[in-house]
Amino acid sequence: MRETIHTSVPEAIALERRYVLQTYRRPDFVLVRGEGVRLFDEKGRAYLDAVAGIAVNALGYGDPEIVATLRTAAEGLIHVSNLYHTEPQARLAQALVECSFADRVFFCNSGTEAVEAALKFARKYARERYGAHKTQFVAFTNSFHGRTMGALSTTATEKYRIPFEPLVPGVHFVPFNNLRATEEAITDHVCAVLVEPIQGEGGVHLATAEFLQGLRALCNERGALLIFDEIQCGLGRSGTLWAHESSGVTPDLMTLAKPLAGGLPMGAVLMTQAVADVIAPGDHGSTFAAGPLICQVAQVVLRRINSRPFLAEVQAKGEYLGTHLNQHVRPHRLVRDVRGRGLIWGIECNTEALTVVNAAYRHGLLVCAAGTHVVRLLPPLIITRAEIDEMVDKLVATLEDVAQEMVA
Repeated sequence: MRETIHTSVPEAIALERRYVLQTYRRPDFVLVRGEGVRLFDEKGRAYLDAVAGIAVNALGYGDPEIVATLRTAAEGLIHVSNLYHTEPQARLAQALVECSFADRVFFCNSGTEAVEAALKFARKYARERYGAHKTQFVAFTNSFHGRTMGALSTTATEKYRIPFEPLVPGVHFVPFNNLRATEEAITDHVCAVLVEPIQGEGGVHLATAEFLQGLRALCNERGALLIFDEIQCGLGRSGTLWAHESSGVTPDLMTLAKPLAGGLPMGAVLMTQAVADVIAPGDHGSTFAAGPLICQVAQVVLRRINSRPFLAEVQAKGEYLGTHLNQHVRPHRLVRDVRGRGLIWGIECNTEALTVVNAAYRHGLLVCAAGTHVVRLLPPLIITRAEIDEMVDKLVATLEDVAQEMVA
């Protein structure tokens, strides 16, 4: 079996390059299995994973409970569509409501879809409550909310936007963490403000508590909804279940995805009853969303993450990681800044992030970029302190390799 995998690797890469649309730059190895916080390629080489499928694999690889749940669920219903009731969907919705600000949940298949739904719900709410004039959105610099047309319209980074313009009109971008600029932008035509409590793709920037509190007050004052995008930073990544918890602020809607179903495609929009009251049957939908199998896995993930001991450990390990990054990585001559919380961290570099990402492969480390100059760390939430030490050591060695190559 292993020999078959070995001999098929060049062919697999060739087939991908021949038949798959080339929207990703992938390294020249093929990942074949995972265990804990490590992935293994076709040659058996191990990689310490500080990407976690882009913050998806919160419980790592090969988790016994997730594997057992998948096997059991696969013997039952996998898909029936949303034309019919299924118990796993109802149970998952109940669990999400009971551990959040929300009264209702809408399920979809990805983070981008969750943002699209939230934008639609906000416009419908504003139309019903205030009239047809209130259709605009406020978003922020360095934001990333997805790649479909509505979500892309609220994503600030120009390289994602410009090739696909014209996009959905009526979105105003203001500086992140700047309340004065936001106050000027929220006019009577704005139906919602969309913000990430911790920006991921845009460079790992943390919203201050004062900023989120100010947004809440401005939205209340001006009849706009507040939407938190916790697709990447939510569900334990920050050391609390929700990244906004430390601000003492709750939104009107919140988008979730990435870790929610343990690697299976699932997104969700959580909302207050006031928002839910304006949405009627037929206003939105999804064929595949919240199938019975996916919902059973998601219940396991949510239950495991939403426990005090688990979250306390994530918080403690985040502080441990932050201390070691500041001690060992920040002083490096290629590093400008280190920032983050919990187990989402960004290392801003004096060189392109992709250079560091590619060099890290040689050290058996998987990291990813967040913008042009920020290396992002998103390890599985189950990572141990010993593995954190190893990750930091590998990152320092990688940076030193890059620095020496720049001199050569």
